[in-house]
Amino acid sequence: MQISATFILILEILYLLTVVSIVVVVISENRNPIKTVAWIMAVVFLPFVGIIWYAFFGQDATKKHVISKRMYSKLKKRPLDEMETPVEVFVPKEHSNLVNLLKNMDYTPLLGGNDVKLFTNGKDKFDHLFADIEKAKKHIHVEYYVLLDDEIGRRFQEALIRKAKEGLEVRIIYDSFGSRKAKEKFFEEFRMAGIESEPFLKLTWSALTSRLNYRTHRKIIVIDGCIGYTGGMNIADRYIKGMEWGCWRDTHARIEGKGVQGLQSVFLIDWYFVSQTLITSRDYFPMLDNFGNCPMQIVNSGPLSEENEISYGITQAIYEARESIFIQTPYFLPPDAMVHALQAAAMRGVDVRLMTSLRSDVPLVQVASHSYFKEMLHTGVKIYQYKKGFLHSKMMIFDHSLTLIGSANFDSRSFDQNFEVEAFIYDDQLAQQAENIFAEDQRHCDQISLREWSKRPVMKRFIESLLRLFAPLL
Repeated sequence: MQISATFILILEILYLLTVVSIVVVVISENRNPIKTVAWIMAVVFLPFVGIIWYAFFGQDATKKHVISKRMYSKLKKRPLDEMETPVEVFVPKEHSNLVNLLKNMDYTPLLGGNDVKLFTNGKDKFDHLFADIEKAKKHIHVEYYVLLDDEIGRRFQEALIRKAKEGLEVRIIYDSFGSRKAKEKFFEEFRMAGIESEPFLKLTWSALTSRLNYRTHRKIIVIDGCIGYTGGMNIADRYIKGMEWGCWRDTHARIEGKGVQGLQSVFLIDWYFVSQTLITSRDYFPMLDNFGNCPMQIVNSGPLSEENEISYGITQAIYEARESIFIQTPYFLPPDAMVHALQAAAMRGVDVRLMTSLRSDVPLVQVASHSYFKEMLHTGVKIYQYKKGFLHSKMMIFDHSLTLIGSANFDSRSFDQNFEVEAFIYDDQLAQQAENIFAEDQRHCDQISLREWSKRPVMKRFIESLLRLFAPLL
C-alpha cells in the first residue's frame, strides 16, 4: 500500500512539474495574451487532456524548423519579378486605403483584366474544372486541404493522369492531415503516372506534435497560368452529394486573367515549401490579354509571415464600410478586434449581416460561436442561420463593390495558424452577383432575434461562454 501511495505521489509531482513547465514555456513565447491565457487554462483546468491538447496543437515549432521568415519573405517577392509589370487599374476611391495596405504588407499587386465566375454548388464547379483540365496545354498546379479517393477524387485523378501522359507538367500539394482519409496508394498512383505529388508538412509520429497545428487550408488550381480556381470547395463527393442531413452549400470562383498570377505565386511558394524546388520561370507567368473588368488582389497568409495579412485586410474593409457588410462563414470565432469592428459598423448605421449554419460539422466550434451572438445582436448586427444543410461558404461583400472569396473562415485558426488564400475583388457587378447569392441563401435561413436568443436556458449560455474561453485554440 505504501509503494502504491509513493508511486501516486511521484506521478502527481511529475504532473505538476509538467504543467508548470508548459505554463512557463507558453508565457515566455510572448504570444497573443488571449491565446496565452487560453492555453494556461486548458493545461491547468483540464487534467491530462490539456497537456495532450497542448502537445498536439500548442507548440510553435513550425516557424523554427520548416522555413525561416527571411527565406519566406524572399520567396514571396521573387515570383513577382517574373510577372509582367502590372497595368494601372481603376479602383473605387473608397477602397484605395485597403489596396495600398495589402500592397505594402503582402507584396500584393493589383491585377486587372479578369473574368470571374462564381459557383454555388459542386456540380457546376467540377463540370467547369474538368472541361478546363481537358483543354490544358502546358501545366496544371493543384493545392487542396482535402483530396479524397472517392468518386469525384478518382475522376479528378484520371483527368490529371490523362494530361500527364500527354506531356503536361502536373504538380499536386495535398494537406497531410486534411487528406488523411485517402489511402497512400491513391497518391502513389499520381507519382507512378509522372505527376509530382507532395504532402504539406507530412505527418509522422515523430513530427506529429510540431506539425498537426499548421495546415494548408488553401484550395488552388492553376491551369496554364491563365485560369485559376479558389474558394471553399475541396475535392470530395460531399460537395456534390451533400450529407445525410442536407446539402453542402459552398462558394467557389473561377478566375481567368492576370489575377491567376497571384494564385500561381502562392502555389510556387508552397511548392518550394514542400519540395525545396524553386520554380520562378516566366513560362508560368505568361503574357495575358484582358478577359474582363474585375481587378483583384490575391492575398495569402500563414504562421510564417510577420502580419496576419487576410485578417488585417478584412478588418480594414470592415472599418471602411459605409453601407453594407454581408458575411457567410461556417465557423464564427473571430478575434476581439473584428468583433468590435463589426459592432462599431452596425452602430454607425451599416447594414451588417452574418450568416452561419444552423447545424455544423464541428459542433464544439458551433457552440462556442453562439456566445458571440447576443453582443452582436445588441449592437444591431443581423444574424441568420442557414437551415437547408451545411453552409460552408466563405464569402464577404462590402458596400456593393468589394467581394472576398477564398479559403479563410471567420475564426482565429484561419487568421493565425492555417495557410490560407483570399481573393479581394473590386467590382460592382460581381458584388451584385454575390449579393444575389446571399439573398437567395437568406431565403433558407431563420433570423435570430435578440429577445428570443436571450431567453435560452442559463446552463446552455454558460456552456457557450465556457467554450468561448478556449476559442483561440479551437
